[in-house]
Amino acid sequence: MRGRKHPFVTFFLVLVFANVTTSTPKGKFTPVDNYLINCGSPDITLVDDGRTFKSDPQSASYLSTDQTILASVKSLQENVTFFSSATLLYHTARIFESESMYRFLVFQPGRHWVRLYFYPLSHPDYNLTSAMFTVTSDSTVLLHDFSVKDTSKVVFKEYLINITSSQFTLKFSPLKKSFAFINAIEFVSAPDDLIPDSAAAVSPVGDFNGLSQFAFEVSYRLNIGGPIVTPKNDTLWRTWLPDDQYMAFPEGAQNVSVPLKTIVYPDGGATPLIAPRSVYATADRMADAGVPNSNFKLTWEMDVDPNFSYLIRMHFCDIVSKGLNELYFNVYVNEMVGVSSLDLSTLTSDLATPYYKDFVLNATAISNGSIIVQVGPTSNVQSILPNAILNGLEVMKISNIAGSLDGLFSSGTHAGLVPRSRGMRIAAAFGLILMVTTLILLVMGIVRWRRRPSKGWQKQKTFSSWLPLNASYCSFMSSKSNTSCSTIISAGLNFGRVFTFNEIKNATKSFDEKAVIGVGGFGKVYLGESEDGTKLAIKRGNTSSSQGINEFQTEIELLSKLRHRHLVSLIGYCDEQSEMILVYEYMSNGPLRDHIYGSNLPTLTWKQRLEICIGAARGLHYLHTGSTQGIIHRDIKTTNILLDEDFVAKMADFGLSKTGPSLEQTHVSTAVKGSFGYLDPEYFRRQQLTEKSDVYSFGVVLFEVLCARPALDPALPREQVNMAEWAMQQHRKGCLEKIIDPHLAGTISPEALRKYVEAAEKCLAEYGVDRPTMGDVLWNLEYALQLESASPQSGLNVENVSENENSKPSSSEQPGTTKGNKEEQLIDINDDSGVVVGSPLFLEAFQGR
Repeated sequence: MRGRKHPFVTFFLVLVFANVTTSTPKGKFTPVDNYLINCGSPDITLVDDGRTFKSDPQSASYLSTDQTILASVKSLQENVTFFSSATLLYHTARIFESESMYRFLVFQPGRHWVRLYFYPLSHPDYNLTSAMFTVTSDSTVLLHDFSVKDTSKVVFKEYLINITSSQFTLKFSPLKKSFAFINAIEFVSAPDDLIPDSAAAVSPVGDFNGLSQFAFEVSYRLNIGGPIVTPKNDTLWRTWLPDDQYMAFPEGAQNVSVPLKTIVYPDGGATPLIAPRSVYATADRMADAGVPNSNFKLTWEMDVDPNFSYLIRMHFCDIVSKGLNELYFNVYVNEMVGVSSLDLSTLTSDLATPYYKDFVLNATAISNGSIIVQVGPTSNVQSILPNAILNGLEVMKISNIAGSLDGLFSSGTHAGLVPRSRGMRIAAAFGLILMVTTLILLVMGIVRWRRRPSKGWQKQKTFSSWLPLNASYCSFMSSKSNTSCSTIISAGLNFGRVFTFNEIKNATKSFDEKAVIGVGGFGKVYLGESEDGTKLAIKRGNTSSSQGINEFQTEIELLSKLRHRHLVSLIGYCDEQSEMILVYEYMSNGPLRDHIYGSNLPTLTWKQRLEICIGAARGLHYLHTGSTQGIIHRDIKTTNILLDEDFVAKMADFGLSKTGPSLEQTHVSTAVKGSFGYLDPEYFRRQQLTEKSDVYSFGVVLFEVLCARPALDPALPREQVNMAEWAMQQHRKGCLEKIIDPHLAGTISPEALRKYVEAAEKCLAEYGVDRPTMGDVLWNLEYALQLESASPQSGLNVENVSENENSKPSSSEQPGTTKGNKEEQLIDINDDSGVVVGSPLFLEAFQGR
């Protein structure tokens, strides 16, 4: 039975605790609320970090339960793995057959640690490995249908919850015919400024505000390059594990460390409460730092639940440089740039000074169930030897819209998603109204569709009927607009922001012709600007274009599912007033083609071209392997490889893309689509599409980059019209140097050139079965880059290059643009008739193959 305190006693305690202060010296923290319970233990427990856990009898006043069932052992098995030194906390446990709860008074609202200890002890009447239960707080589901079946290691759960009331309840709810158990509990105040209210959003890029509204579960806390840091050495009693088992390619990393006294915290920013000195005094750096051409990244990969978003905190401290402004590097999260050219010296104004950076990663950007954190050299600062470091890493799961950290279950039920407040109920009702409205509009759309004209663009003037809508909730990671909900979630798939036509008009200044940055098969591409000043590439469908609803639909469906550093990101779309408009991230350096020929832009160096080809290959490799069936791009060319401000290559224009063959299939039978000069001849002849069709097109791109001329040029002599064929002929004759871009003369290593041309030639094999995979092509290109970096520059005697090999000027273009001139035209074979729509020149180019 629970004891009951006299009101005067409670009032007295409130006065006492209200006068407890956390105003302690820098690096020290005294929690106002500090409840430590060793459940099931008859005696108090002193752990090695100096804290004292109350016994079970001493904590009885906090507990409401029907029974007293305890378990204890004198010692645990020798093979049990521990993640902290508090082993005594796992020697006892309390068992609950029915719903039970702990209630704690909260004397200082704000962030609190909730730490739970679990280990299935032996008991004569209860098999704790079969226990199945749920753990909830007043507003958050911490664990749902939880069990501990592995007796070889303990389970430690750590949460950070913002408490706004004067009481905190921790409820244990056994599944029917089961029971629950707990070994130890911590409910402790945390510093208010431990987690700020805002962080940098990775995808889409921007600021994410409102972190105080969410609860967190600590998924990973790593001391990079150093040993375990136990609660004894952390002011907030945290455990920092070594990073060894999460480090990819550990041979590329070198551990570094300095004495603890070397670390000097800044006046503002990082403090010992953010992370202890022992974290900042160790790091991993690039193993071969100091080599001018290092081109790899330090990588850590951690498995996570892909249904949640995550707060990622990275800790940095420059303990490797000898002077200021010597260390510049890039930071990546899931292969997306988090920080470009991070300069710790500028941020901290000193060496060995801690700094940390927070990122929010949306669930839609976690495609393979893992979070990948990378640091690597930047190419923006040429005079500095490449290096990169990381000192500490924290990954925290963010509660979802149901207020849960374990599935879509609210704290008020264990059967499904239930609104947690009056506000949530209103939101649910509003969502229901929107769904009914959407259904009505859908029916109206179907009626309109049945009455559509038989031909022309008008029969395809909306795609809303195929887009499954669920407008009940707006993604908390979405961009905001003047509309009530500018981001629509579809069955777990984020289709991006829905722009109104007025927003598009404002962004493009009513489609000002001066804002046109490209013209393609789908229509014109405009440079636009959002309300917050972000530049956008806006592609507007042309009513006279042969591309329409199918390409529009494919582009949105694919880019909604695909997120990769080397794929252009779709921000949103507009489907109003018979318009089909796509909105992308703006790629300031435009298409690759404009940087190798046909414009007045400075030409790219050989190394730049090689790195761009590697980036494009990575994007295509991800397309082919990132899902069960893979995706075939079907329109690879230099105008569909775009470059951002750092000349990072990204694949664009997925309007012709196709899902690859299933495991039971060898190909996809489909109409032939692609661009003249890049099309796989085997696909053209047999109408059988495979990933190797993309490989062929990429081989053409490789030669185009090397030779700096169009894939097809009718102005040249007949044997030179097809660039890929001509390049291979010259290579077989040993005369390849005669057709290489003159700008590359004297800049290419022969070994690197040999490996590059070998990769390109293999891509152009007659039959797809003889071509390499994109993974193999990527490996060969990276090897070519290594050869180029390792070898001294050696000249190529480039001479007798015909003026005819220089192409005619071509305009810049942005995502999805396809030129309508003779150089490059889309080919489309009708499925029924097999009639080729296109120039006879294309057919002639394949004669004799």
